[in-house]
Amino acid sequence: MSQANSMTQPLKSTSKEKQKKNAVMIIVETIAVLLCAVFFLVPFYFIIVNSMKTSADAAKLSIAWPTEFRIWDNFLEVIQARDYMVLTAFFNSTVITVVSIILLIIVGSMAAFVLHRRISKLSRSLSGLFLAGLMIPPAVVPTIWVLEQFNIFKTFTGIILVEVAIQIPFTILLYTGFIAAIPKEIDEAAIIDGCGGGKLFFRIIFPMLKPVHSTVIILNAVTIFNDFVHPLYFFPGSENATVQLTLYNFMSMYNTDWNLLFANVLLITIPPFILFLFFSEKIVSGMAAGAVKG
Repeated sequence: MSQANSMTQPLKSTSKEKQKKNAVMIIVETIAVLLCAVFFLVPFYFIIVNSMKTSADAAKLSIAWPTEFRIWDNFLEVIQARDYMVLTAFFNSTVITVVSIILLIIVGSMAAFVLHRRISKLSRSLSGLFLAGLMIPPAVVPTIWVLEQFNIFKTFTGIILVEVAIQIPFTILLYTGFIAAIPKEIDEAAIIDGCGGGKLFFRIIFPMLKPVHSTVIILNAVTIFNDFVHPLYFFPGSENATVQLTLYNFMSMYNTDWNLLFANVLLITIPPFILFLFFSEKIVSGMAAGAVKG
């Protein structure tokens, strides 16, 4: 009996230690979630509250509840500002985003397939070059010079190519992790059946990449739609304004219409927020699938 009791005591002590560790982990995770919620919700609340105020109340930049609600008037004034520039900006941003996403899906998936299947010194060098693109920012002046040489500066073609070039390294990285799990025997069987390179990819491999397609679409769509810096440098002009550049409409050196500025921020934040909210599960599942399979 004494030996049995001596054996059960260590087991009880280890189980208690595990329970304590689990309790500590739950507390830490809860605190982390609450902090993330505070850092996200407080600025969002600040934007919403000040977008409802009058110009005088919003100039105080406080989180106090508005004394007079002008949310619809502010939205209407934002939309009508500078000959409905916001609507033009939404059109420009939508065109840039949609065309860029289509090119990223086609070019990124094809490049990832070739780089993974055809292992050589050239493919390894290209993979290293694409990975370097994740860390090296684009040079503004040389890029403008290249765009001017091809007469595509200040054009949709130019800014779309810039956005694709910036996002292509991360896109290829996502596709490569998923393609690594697809057995090469599928390629060999398709080639034996008479499929060429194009048919093999677009009829067999490309449909198998649906989980990654959704991840690439959502992540790149939010990034490109919310891009501020690159349209500012490579797509200048009032007629070429994108949604983020419309923030300049209500900012000046001497006076800023904070209520209209926050209303504009809220207006241009709603589409990507809704997109991310509805498709967040697909983002996680697609990235997890690529990580596990890779």
